[in-house]
Amino acid sequence: MTTLSLSTSSAATLRADAIVIGLAKGGDGPTVVAGGEAVETAFGGALDSVLTALGATGAEGEITRVPAAAGAGSSLKAPVVIAVGLGAEPDGGYGTDQLRKAGGNAARAAAGLKKAAVAIALGDAAAVGAFAQGVVLGAYTFDAYRENSLEGRKPAVKDVVLVGAKARDKAVKAAFEEALAIAESVNKARDLVNTPSNDLNPKGFAAIAVDLGKNFGFKVEVMDEKALAKGAYGGILGVGQGSATPPRLVRLGYTHPKAKRTIALVGKGITYDSGGISLKPAGANETMKMDMAGAAAVLAAVTAIARIGLQVNVTGWLALAENMPSGTATRPGDVLRMYGGRTVEVLNTDAEGRLVLADAITRACEESPEKLIDVATLTGAMMVALGNKTYGIIANDDDFRAAVHDAAERTGEPSWPMPTPAELRRTMDSTIADIKNIGERMGGGLSAGVFLREFVAEGVAWAHLDIAGPAYNEGEVSGYTAKGGTGVAVRTLVQVAADVADGTI
Repeated sequence: MTTLSLSTSSAATLRADAIVIGLAKGGDGPTVVAGGEAVETAFGGALDSVLTALGATGAEGEITRVPAAAGAGSSLKAPVVIAVGLGAEPDGGYGTDQLRKAGGNAARAAAGLKKAAVAIALGDAAAVGAFAQGVVLGAYTFDAYRENSLEGRKPAVKDVVLVGAKARDKAVKAAFEEALAIAESVNKARDLVNTPSNDLNPKGFAAIAVDLGKNFGFKVEVMDEKALAKGAYGGILGVGQGSATPPRLVRLGYTHPKAKRTIALVGKGITYDSGGISLKPAGANETMKMDMAGAAAVLAAVTAIARIGLQVNVTGWLALAENMPSGTATRPGDVLRMYGGRTVEVLNTDAEGRLVLADAITRACEESPEKLIDVATLTGAMMVALGNKTYGIIANDDDFRAAVHDAAERTGEPSWPMPTPAELRRTMDSTIADIKNIGERMGGGLSAGVFLREFVAEGVAWAHLDIAGPAYNEGEVSGYTAKGGTGVAVRTLVQVAADVADGTI
């Protein structure tokens, strides 16, 4: 794991394997951003020219390496200068997500090194937190299953020192520590999503939650298949009954002695989704280990909230099951009696996430939270609507939906508010049960939200995050976004909890 620290030392005198500077894109060529003055001096003021000669433009994400010896009479203690492109500097300076991306790019550029010093001026606590968070996220690798294929792969940079920050400032230190806690929790969610299903089933997931609770001070209660049967959790049991590995419902409980408000977080945790009897088509199964990304996000968010010590009470609910086809699996046409008594006609067993979430939402509402957010890789329809980078937000309260969207934007997680058209509810009317688990094909992502809304108690402000697109990155690595599991929604959930704690929401 990459370790970070703050230092008051000069970048020119700090002993490191590389010095990282920022490069802005300008009309007349690249320019070194504030914080890199000592490095420019070591190059006799010719660093811009050297970088231009090497083809650097300062474009966002661009990486250019310069030997320190290229600076005549250079006094730098590091042998290499790594210039990280930040793009054109906007009025008012670089935003937090631009700095977060720069931190991610810097970490990847420094892969294989023992120590890198960052000489970029990070003017306030928010900037320090954003850059530090980007470094931890950008340095992430998942090599747990590599044995003979490690050769040629550079390990993550071991130590990163930020010299462009006010190391002794209390606000800076607090932002720095908070950023690390959140980023490390995001990486834990990534680990969970990337772990193959043969090593992560509902029982194993629950055990990990128990360990995290012990380590970070929140309570964990696990309901096994016997407890679920006794409690009549028909949705979770119905989805999990086709698997040799039984389901679990896990309750996470974080409390703060000064907290006055409560929020509930509910995560879909399908540790593998074959589609059940409504089997997924060829080519759609290979990444279905990631169908528990919602539960991973909730577990990681509660962990981060506990580490930070937010003054808010939080319950987290992990609805864990494997959705498998077998002689015991739920069949299309079966009717499930959900927790709380409502009946659901199951017409598509691949619309299983809403079934486990419905049970968990009903149970979470029994504890009367003011706010409730569920997180799920729920529908391909939402991916069709919003693509692979943006998640959808559906809610029963316009103000809460706007607040969640605002929190997501502030943390750098692209999202978009979506409606809940009243007419879609009628398409889920059943001739034999209270509701069907699917509606008409068009607007399927919205129908899923309308279904879930049926299980939210009166008076509870609810939002549903459909993270099907951005939860798993099969594209290029960029900024601080890793290949595979991304840990999306963790930062949003923590920010919403912080906003609830301070009364903003």
